[in-house]
Amino acid sequence: MALLCYNRGCGQRFDPETNSDDACTYHPGVPVFHDALKGCTKGRHNSEKPPEPVKPEVKTTEKKELSELKPKFQEHIIQAPKPVEAIKRPSPDEPMTNLELKISASLKQALDKLKLSSGNEENKKEEDNDEIKIGTSCKNGGCSKTYRGLESLEEVCVYHSGVPIFHEGMKYWSCCRRKTSDFNTFLAQEGCTKGKHMWTKKDAGKKVVPCRHDWHQTGGEVTISVYAKNSVPELSRVEANSTLLNVHIVFEGEKEFDQNVKLWGVIDVKRSYVTMTATKIEITMRKAEPMQWASLELPAAKKQEKQKDDTTD
Repeated sequence: MALLCYNRGCGQRFDPETNSDDACTYHPGVPVFHDALKGCTKGRHNSEKPPEPVKPEVKTTEKKELSELKPKFQEHIIQAPKPVEAIKRPSPDEPMTNLELKISASLKQALDKLKLSSGNEENKKEEDNDEIKIGTSCKNGGCSKTYRGLESLEEVCVYHSGVPIFHEGMKYWSCCRRKTSDFNTFLAQEGCTKGKHMWTKKDAGKKVVPCRHDWHQTGGEVTISVYAKNSVPELSRVEANSTLLNVHIVFEGEKEFDQNVKLWGVIDVKRSYVTMTATKIEITMRKAEPMQWASLELPAAKKQEKQKDDTTD
């Protein structure tokens, strides 16, 4: 039976009965890798497997040093953050609170000048007098006509009998509801009601007019700016609860601006306030929770129900 030779450099099988002193060509020494040399010694084939090389024993101190060289990793259990519970929307029936009015020095100066100019007896007599001055504007909403003389008394007035409404970026009169997003287009809308001109304050009282207004937000506040000049703090009010805002501003003596807003989010009424300047009114509302509002006003309930129906179809 052929046996395997374990001499270095041989690795051939041989018959032990025909094994001779010069049958095997092998290396008696250790391998050196240089110029691919062949075996250098002749002898008998060897069928005994050489013993496995003994691994050098590593001392305890050396083991410790090796373990210290290995990178160390600390095991941490990462827990998912707990979801922040959204504040439950309060009832819209909460009592309303008048927000604090902060009056700027510029508005005080402007109002003082107006009082001085209208405080003399001549102006008071003119207000009590029924005489209409040429150039007096009609007090009806949406009418831009001015008094030109007696013929204007017989002229038909085309005006809006309702009040201006600003909702979700759209502007329209409550009487005819012709919606537009452009403020100038809204102002140019022809009236929907015919009647008589209102030339005097005595007949017309306050004139409800639209005011340009916008809003912006930060992480913690929502601010509405109403561009009304010379607002009267004594006759104006801004009231709110957690989800509703009612704005009533009297400005330039005879003009009124009214707006009711169903807020998209929830506000902290105690930390909200109004700043009144000579050119505008800023309503600063503190958010009850630091979150981004999708819009100023909450969408109408009909729209929400329609969205639900669309998702269930």
